[in-house]
This record gives sequence, structure tokens and C-alpha cells, in this order.
Amino acid sequence: MDFNNVMDFYKSIFKSYDKPSLETHIKKIIELDNYLPYSSTFFCVTNTQSLSFEFVSKNFNSCLGLNSDELMEKGMRYFWGRIHPEDIDNWLKALNELMEFTIGNIEEKKRQNANYTWNYRFKNANDVYVNIVQNTTPLAFDSKGKPIIGLAHYTVLDPGLKLEISASAKLLNNNKEYETVYFNTYSQKLLNGGISNRERDVIRLLIQDLSSKEISKKLNISSHTVDTHRRNILKKLNISSTGELIGILKMNQNII
Repeated sequence: MDFNNVMDFYKSIFKSYDKPSLETHIKKIIELDNYLPYSSTFFCVTNTQSLSFEFVSKNFNSCLGLNSDELMEKGMRYFWGRIHPEDIDNWLKALNELMEFTIGNIEEKKRQNANYTWNYRFKNANDVYVNIVQNTTPLAFDSKGKPIIGLAHYTVLDPGLKLEISASAKLLNNNKEYETVYFNTYSQKLLNGGISNRERDVIRLLIQDLSSKEISKKLNISSHTVDTHRRNILKKLNISSTGELIGILKMNQNII
């Protein structure tokens, strides 16, 4: 898919007639960035209407070796040009399906509590395609409740990792714990076998080394129900122990 088609399709996904301003909010984010340590992550404030970045954190350069001023000047088209060509179609498909799910299945008043994750390969300054897992939280919505400005957090992972392209949507529950409400992969699935969204939540918390009792509190379900989910997960994946499951998935956490 060429860049003009990418831009047209991207605009159709996030089409809106509003152009909200978040100057005060972004100012606070910029102030916070001055105190954050350098690491393997960076964040940006994205504007899907102007196809621009409202802000790029200092770690963008240390993570990828690229110039943040150039990213700010050239916007999303420059960013898209560095995504692996083989990942473009699946990445756009993931965005489109996430947006359709949001509009069709998440109440407008709850969308401010949503969180979205997807991944792709991205070319750094050394022309090496590294893995990036992008996690985005909406900051502003148009008059129809469509998220159009977001705080995007990017984690850069080793290029040697073989990650399946996937996308997920989560919502905060009453215990302030994110619950998976949508998940899909766009290549070979590691977590196949009919794993439910609730079972994905249990797996995600198991990777954090939480006990069944701790998971039950997070998800507001009984310990017995957690143990039932654990047994069902192992059976569906044909894995003999929780330890084996965790060992496999800690190498592929973006699919949870």
C-alpha cells in the first residue's frame, strides 16, 4: 500500500469535523517529561485530525536515534514511512477494527476509560527494524464520541523477537483494573483455542506473578473462578503447568 492510500485510509478511520485544543494538558505532559529518566520507552501526544504530533518526549531520540524535531515537523506521514512495509496493511486493519469496535460496543461515557494496544516493526536510525508496542489512551473526543487525540506510549523491543501483530482494547473496571474487551491478531495466533477475554485478563495478571487470590481482587471474581480459568487455559493451550504458560508468554507479552 502506497503512502497516499495509507493517508486516505487513516483519515477515513479517524474522520471528524472537530479540532480540539489541549494546550494546558500538553503543557503538563511537557513539564513531566523533564523529570522522566531515559529508558527504552517514549511517548507522544497524537492528533489524528491534523495527522501531527502535538508533543514528542525526549526518549524518542535515545530509543530510536531519530530526531524528534523532524518527527514534529513532518508528522505522521514520516512516522508511517518507517513502519515495516509488510506490517502496514495489518496495522491499518487493526486500527480500523479497534475504531469500529469502540463506536459500536463501548458506551460514549465509558470511552474515556478505554486503552488500546497494537504493535508493528519500525526502522530506527541504523536502518534496523525494531519491534514497537504502542499503547494509547484517548485524551479528547469529537462531537460523536470518536477518540481523536491520544497519549501514546511506545515500548521498543529487540528486533530479534518474533512478535505477532495484534490489537486489543481494555476498559477500567470498578477496581481500576483494565479488563480486555477486544482482542485480535493479524497473523498466526499464539493464543488460539478459543481463549476468552476474561481468560486473557487472568493470563496477563499471572505474568505479573499475582496469586489467584490477588487476581480475584483485581478482577472482582472469586478465587475459585480464577482457578477454574487457569485450568481451562492450560487445557485449551495443551500446556501442562502455569509455569510453562508464563515462560512462553513473557516472551510475547504484547499479545495479551
